[in-house]
Amino acid sequence: MPLGAFERLAMPHFERLYNFACWLTHDRDEAEDLVQETYVKALKGFSSFQPGTNFRAWIYKILRNSFLTSRTGLKGTTTVPLDLEADEPILPRAADTPESILLQRSDWQLVEQALEQLPVAYREVLLLCEVEEMSYQEISAALSIPMGTVMSRLSRARQALRAEVQTTKSAKAQEMQGSEPRG
Repeated sequence: MPLGAFERLAMPHFERLYNFACWLTHDRDEAEDLVQETYVKALKGFSSFQPGTNFRAWIYKILRNSFLTSRTGLKGTTTVPLDLEADEPILPRAADTPESILLQRSDWQLVEQALEQLPVAYREVLLLCEVEEMSYQEISAALSIPMGTVMSRLSRARQALRAEVQTTKSAKAQEMQGSEPRG
C-alpha cells in the first residue's frame, strides 16, 4: 500500500494515541517516544495491515505491545495527573457557583488518583472503553485478549475504581474532621 494510505489512516489517531500513551507511561516525554516508536513500527509493518479491518485497533495494539516491551511498561509504577485544562477549557454552566465547580474538580481529581492506582491491565481496558470510546471488539483486538476477558476486566476495573474513590473520599473526610478547630 502507498505511503499516502498509511498517512491517511494513521494521522487522525495521533492525539488519542498520545493521550493513551500518557496514561500508560505517566510521563509526557516517554509518551512522545512511545507514540513515535508506534508510528515507526506501524509504518514498517503497514504491509501486514489487512485493508478493510480495524486500523485503530491495529495501531493501538502496536502501541500497547511497544509499551509492554519497554522498561516503563514492565515497571509501570510512577504516576502523573492528566491535565485536562490544558486540552480543553471547562466552562461553567450559568447555574454553577464557584463552590459547585470546586466540588466537580475535586471529584475528578479523586477519579484521576483512583485510576492511577489501578493495575495496568485494568487501567488500559477502562481507558480504551471510557476515554477512547472503543467497542469491546476493538479493545479485544487492540489488547489481543478474548472479548469475555475485556468484559470481565472492565467490570473489575470499574469495581476497583469505585472502591478506590470511596476509600480516598473516606480518608479525606477523616482528615477534614481531624483538622477542624475545636472550640
